[in-house]
Amino acid sequence: MARFLILQLRPEAEASDDEFQAFLTKGGLDEAQTHRIRLDCEDLPGGLDPRDYAGVIVGGGPGCVSDPADKKTPVEARIESACLSLMPAITADDVPFMGCCYGIGILGHHLGAKVSKDRYGEAVGPSTCIATPDGRADPLLAALPDRFDAFVGHKEALQELPQGAVHLLSSGPCPFQMIRHGQNVYATQFHPEADAAGFETRIHIYKDRGYFPPETAGDLIAMCRAADVTWPEKILEGFVQRYR
Repeated sequence: MARFLILQLRPEAEASDDEFQAFLTKGGLDEAQTHRIRLDCEDLPGGLDPRDYAGVIVGGGPGCVSDPADKKTPVEARIESACLSLMPAITADDVPFMGCCYGIGILGHHLGAKVSKDRYGEAVGPSTCIATPDGRADPLLAALPDRFDAFVGHKEALQELPQGAVHLLSSGPCPFQMIRHGQNVYATQFHPEADAAGFETRIHIYKDRGYFPPETAGDLIAMCRAADVTWPEKILEGFVQRYR
């Protein structure tokens, strides 16, 4: 079996390791079936071709595609450039791709859609995702209910559906929760790998990054613990099963 390429963008080791473990656990993978690259501290190997992998999974991170170049740290700029460098081959050849959180911004930006903080930012916590007619017909969502909760918490979002993309999931705060380009290129605004424990870890790590008032961290953790968020991981599991 060809390995899955997992690109991680979080410069905090604890958050990155926790996310990687979630990708393995929720996707039904072991480490030998993946090629993990932490883009915050590694460059893409020379000659890396996404077409050599069963699929590509891009994780989330605190950076924003829509930030002006002079507001990005050198690490954020390098991460974004590395991800974008792979997108022409991925979209041209319809390489299986699952962009989680940051990944929808990368895909949208590559396809020429507006990604910004103008509208559709989301508070940290669960949000109800609703399947569109195309979503109900998509193979990755076939086993899921038409409505389910997922964990979100974002400063930026797609402001429009990219040209040529299919709209799969929406929510009240953010209309573009999941899209598809071609037949195999997917991206979600929400975190398909995240459960309450994982989100608690991220709340602790990112409490001073402007996502929420730091003094509300305890309340947010309690809300996440009480939420029924179990369906999103089925999307990640289905992606791996379909393309492994």
